[in-house]
Amino acid sequence: MTYSARRFAVILLAALLSSCLLLPPGAGAQQPLALVLSGDYSGTHDPSIIKEGKTWYVFATGRAQQGGQLQIRCSADLHAWKFCGQVFDAVPEWIRKASPGTRDLWAPDISFVHGEYRLYYVFSVFGRNTSGIALATNRTLDPSRPGYGWVDRGLVLKSGEGDDFNAIDPNFVLDASGHAWLVFGSFWSGIKMRRLDDKTGMLSSTDTTLYSLATRRRPDNEPALPPGRPAAWQAVEAPFVVHHGGYYYLFVSWDQCCRGAHSTYRTMVGRSRSITGPYVDRQGVPMIEGGGSELLTGNARWAGPGGESVLMQRHDHDIIVFHAYDAHTGIPALQISRLTWQDDWPHAALLDK
Repeated sequence: MTYSARRFAVILLAALLSSCLLLPPGAGAQQPLALVLSGDYSGTHDPSIIKEGKTWYVFATGRAQQGGQLQIRCSADLHAWKFCGQVFDAVPEWIRKASPGTRDLWAPDISFVHGEYRLYYVFSVFGRNTSGIALATNRTLDPSRPGYGWVDRGLVLKSGEGDDFNAIDPNFVLDASGHAWLVFGSFWSGIKMRRLDDKTGMLSSTDTTLYSLATRRRPDNEPALPPGRPAAWQAVEAPFVVHHGGYYYLFVSWDQCCRGAHSTYRTMVGRSRSITGPYVDRQGVPMIEGGGSELLTGNARWAGPGGESVLMQRHDHDIIVFHAYDAHTGIPALQISRLTWQDDWPHAALLDK
């Protein structure tokens, strides 16, 4: 290389370094990406996602195409989806006896631990806290493999009219030491957590504390409601906890779901150094005092993004799955976004067309 060429290279490198230093913080960070989906993704509500082999599986609330309970969809690429069956052929008989008003099963949460897939799911009656969280297990998610078959392990946790919480919207989470927890809750006094037995996935017999993680702030001069009914201002649900870096992150859904194009759901987040809290938002407001930083909100195309689940991946992008309602038809649909991290806070995207 000649002297002139070397001098030009040095000048060019210096210019590039200077331009990088002048960029605003985060300008070079990777941006979240909302995925474009096709196939049988419409009608998905409260999705939970996992991958086995080369196939992605999404579990969702309610009745499947063939009439069974807890819909299953699958995909080879996260973009094209198809129906792949259901967990149960019908609501289990023990639930019919315990909760005669239950018509469909809700809010499945899928995970893999101790060599088995664990699916926590919910039975309830809309607007009431006479609810229960149950557990089903499977050796594989592929119906063509030996050992496939869902085994209902029964009741894990329940709530009743005398409780100030609602045992729905479960999420199984492992802490940094590998211990198992269950976070759950909807309206009433908000988001709760219980320690689980690491081996069985049932409630721990040694730690029986009911931890409180998040609630909404009561407005001034709010009138009292009839017993057994939650107030609109108490709308926090769909909790999901992940560990990233030095923090645990609590994702929740605020406001009103299940109203089609008029749904006002939005996804909020806070973080904590401890799995049991306190979780705080970007401004340092504790989530137990009504704090929460907005992650996703509706737009002109999709209303009410919420009912979220997060999949953390060691060798690929972290992703968040959730439902949102078609702003024109009101029909819910699966949404998937890459989750990015900037300044130790998550970022996600919602399609705008």
